Amino acid sequence: MNKPLNPAVAIAATPAGIAGKQQSGARQLYLRLLLAAILLLLVALPGLLSQALVNAAIQMLIGALFASAFNVLAGQGGMLSFGHAAYFGIGAFATLHAMNALGGAGLLPTPLMPVFGALGGAALGLAAGWFSTQRSGVYFSMITLALAELLHALAPHLKSTFGGEAGVSSMRMPAWGISFGTPTEVYYLTLAWVVLSLALLFFFSRTPLGRLALGLRENTHRLKFLGYNVHVLRVLIFMISAMFAGIAGGLLAMNNEAANYVLFDVRLSSEVVLNAYIGGVGVFFGPALGAAVMTFFGYAVSDLTRSWLLYQGIIFVLVMMFMPSGLSGIVVWWNNSKHGNATLLRYVLSWTAGMLCCAAATVFTVELLQRALGTDYQSLLTDGQPWPAIDLFGHAWLPGAALTWLLPVVLLVAGCLVLQRTGHAWQALNDQEAV
Repeated sequence: MNKPLNPAVAIAATPAGIAGKQQSGARQLYLRLLLAAILLLLVALPGLLSQALVNAAIQMLIGALFASAFNVLAGQGGMLSFGHAAYFGIGAFATLHAMNALGGAGLLPTPLMPVFGALGGAALGLAAGWFSTQRSGVYFSMITLALAELLHALAPHLKSTFGGEAGVSSMRMPAWGISFGTPTEVYYLTLAWVVLSLALLFFFSRTPLGRLALGLRENTHRLKFLGYNVHVLRVLIFMISAMFAGIAGGLLAMNNEAANYVLFDVRLSSEVVLNAYIGGVGVFFGPALGAAVMTFFGYAVSDLTRSWLLYQGIIFVLVMMFMPSGLSGIVVWWNNSKHGNATLLRYVLSWTAGMLCCAAATVFTVELLQRALGTDYQSLLTDGQPWPAIDLFGHAWLPGAALTWLLPVVLLVAGCLVLQRTGHAWQALNDQEAV
C-alpha cells in the first residue's frame, strides 16, 4: 500500500512551489549581495565624505551598535529596558579610565580599548540584571529606569570616577603604526569594532542561549516547565546586552576623547528605544537600520530647523501606527511576497509618492507656524497693517492669505488619496491572487 503523500511535499513539488522556492532563493541572494554592497560602501565612505560627515558616520555606526545591543534584551529576550544608557555610559567611562592609566599610556593599545567598555558594561549589567530581572513586564521596565536614574543622580557627586560637571577626558595614543589622530582613522577603528560586534551578536542569536532568549519572549512558563532557570537566563541575556552597549559607549569615548555624566540621561535611553523600534526589533539588522537612519536624520535636519525633535516624534508615531514591524519590515515584506519585483516596486513607489505629499504638507505647516508664532516675527506686526511675508523654501508667503494655507491642504488631500487608492489596489491584487 502506498504511503500517503505529505501535502507540504506535494505543494513544493508543483511548478508553483518550485517557482516559489527559486524566487525565494533569488531574493535571499539579493539580500546577501545588498549586505556585501553596504559593507563595501562603508569601507569606501571616508573617501567620499568630508571630515565633518565622517564624524557623523562614526556616530551612526555607534548608534547602530547601541541599538543592536539593546535589541538583544528587548527584541530577542522580550525585556523592555528604559535605562540602557547606564551601560553605554559606564562603558565610556571605563574606556576613558583605561586610556588614562599608566600615566596616559593606557592599559592596552588604542585599538583594543573598547574591551574595557565591554567589561564595564558587563559588570554593571550583571549587577543590575540580577535585581531587575526579579520582575517582568512593566515592573522590569520601571526598575531599569530607576537604576539608570539613580546612577544619573549619583554620577555628579562621584567626581573621582565621573569627573563631576567637567567629566573625564583623555587622548588617543598611537599604536600599531597608526596615530589615530584623524577622523578617518577613528572611523575605520569604529567600523572594525561595530562589524565584529554585530557578527558576534548575530552568532549569539544562533546559539542555544540565543534561542532560549526567544523562548523567554514567547513563553516563559513553558521554559520553567522544561526545567530551565528562567532568572539565570534573563541575567545572562541582560549582561550580554549591557556588554555590547558598553562597547558602543567605549567607541563614543574614544571618538570624543571625553565623557561626562550626561551620558546617563534618560534622553539617551529613550533614543535607543525609539531607534530600535523604528528600525524594527523583529529583524536582526532592524535596530541598526533605525539607529543609522535616525542619527543621520538628526544630523541633517537639526541644522535646518528647530522642530526636528517634533518630526522625529511624528516619524515614530507613524511607524508604530502603520508599520509596527519597523523599516526593516519593508524588506521582510518584499522578501516574503509572492508578487514579482516589478509589481512590488510599482506599489512601493506609489506609497512613497503619497507619503512625500503628506510629509511636504506637514513640514510646510509646521515651519510656517513656527516662524509666524516666533517672537522675531511677532515684533514686526503692527495694528491695522497686513501681516508681512515670511521667507520659506525660497519663496515669500503671506500668512494672512488663504492661498498660503490652501497649498498644504491640497498636498495632504492628494497624498491621502494616493495612499488610499494604492491600498485598495494592493488589497484587490491580493484578493485576486487568493482566488
